[in-house]
Amino acid sequence: MAINIGGVVAIVFFYVLILAVGIWAGKKKGDGEDDADDVMLAGRSIGIFVGIFTMTATWVGGGYINGTAEAVYDTGLVWCQAPFGYAMSLIFGGILFANKMRTQGYVTMLDPLQDKFGERMGGLLFLPALCGEVFWSAAILGALGATLSIVLNITADMAVVMSACIAVFYTLFGGLYAVAYTDVIQLWCIFVGLWLVIPFAWNHPAVGDITDPIKYDWIGKVPTDQYGIYLDYGLLLVFGGIPWQVYFQRVLSSKSGRKAQYLSYIAAFGCLIMAVPPVIIGAIAKGTDWNMTDFECEDNITCITPRHSAMILPIVIQYLTPEWVSFIGLGAISAAVMSSADSSVLSAASMFSRNIWKLIFRQNASETEVLMVMKVAIICVGILATILALTIPSIYGLWYLSSDLVYVILFPQLLMVVHFRNHCNLYGSFSAYFVGIFFRVMGGESMIGIPAIIK
Repeated sequence: MAINIGGVVAIVFFYVLILAVGIWAGKKKGDGEDDADDVMLAGRSIGIFVGIFTMTATWVGGGYINGTAEAVYDTGLVWCQAPFGYAMSLIFGGILFANKMRTQGYVTMLDPLQDKFGERMGGLLFLPALCGEVFWSAAILGALGATLSIVLNITADMAVVMSACIAVFYTLFGGLYAVAYTDVIQLWCIFVGLWLVIPFAWNHPAVGDITDPIKYDWIGKVPTDQYGIYLDYGLLLVFGGIPWQVYFQRVLSSKSGRKAQYLSYIAAFGCLIMAVPPVIIGAIAKGTDWNMTDFECEDNITCITPRHSAMILPIVIQYLTPEWVSFIGLGAISAAVMSSADSSVLSAASMFSRNIWKLIFRQNASETEVLMVMKVAIICVGILATILALTIPSIYGLWYLSSDLVYVILFPQLLMVVHFRNHCNLYGSFSAYFVGIFFRVMGGESMIGIPAIIK
């Protein structure tokens, strides 16, 4: 497989663009905005325009677009629940939490939990939150590896490591300012890049008439014996998509609680709009006779194997479009994928530096010390996410795994402390924590080899 020189040049160009925007945004901090809280929340000064983009980018990133195309190709549109589920999570997050949390002036999602249950219980609740953010970052970086392995004809390890280093660098430099402004570039890159690809891929000679969904079956169906599983996944995405610091750092950086609500509602619509191009690309892949393309098939029966399905979006861009289109498409999408890892890394580091280091271990820590701890945590979380990205294959599977822990452990506790504060206490929180973990583990998880004891 020849290296796509145009794609390599484009990736380098867009990487430099994202890095430059991140560094420029980092310089927007005012003289009085050097404390840790301002780095975490951009001085609570995110306006409407940037706010819409950065709130939409809560979920729309590399894992989102690659995972959506993968799900449509593998199991059909009806099983591609994440776009709708995460859009609904933004709506419910706006209704239930955005105004209350922002009005109270919290800095992280764990603040109300620690206020009610104490610092050490907050430390326990940090663990599922950390796992969620790291898994999500790993999903994003895994999507990047899938893209670049198609372009470069080399293993994706080096590309993933390089991209993680760039994202960590400008996050260290600029905090949420850098995250928010690179989100604007990220979403434009995804939107323009994917819509540019679609007409060329759709009209490729190898692509059949995908307007006939019965023939190519990219719609899919839900068997009657799987209705329960389908509903379970839907609820997981909707309510498991709320208790994330990556969402609340956007909410809490808004200028007011009401604006945080509006941004959540607008971003939900943005999530659905941004899902349209990868859905179409997944359908195009389903209707393609890959033996008529330059893609190296393993046999004459099934060209795209399960090993390839996670890479279906970059495969379509590389093999079904002219070189100059793949030049722009792969470059823009790779840069966008890279830039969407930064917010999860910052989220996990923010919670550790404030809710663990400052509130548990070093109550008298200075702002300089907290900032230093946060920067070290950014590096550590970036390394951990990179390792996971290189070892777990399915992007869409990581989506579910990421939401699982925060769904069964964090969502009930956060709902109680925000809306039913007088009806919960430390003992209830501690009991619920371990009951949630027990039943989740007993239910098994095939992705990481845990057998189901309770079915």
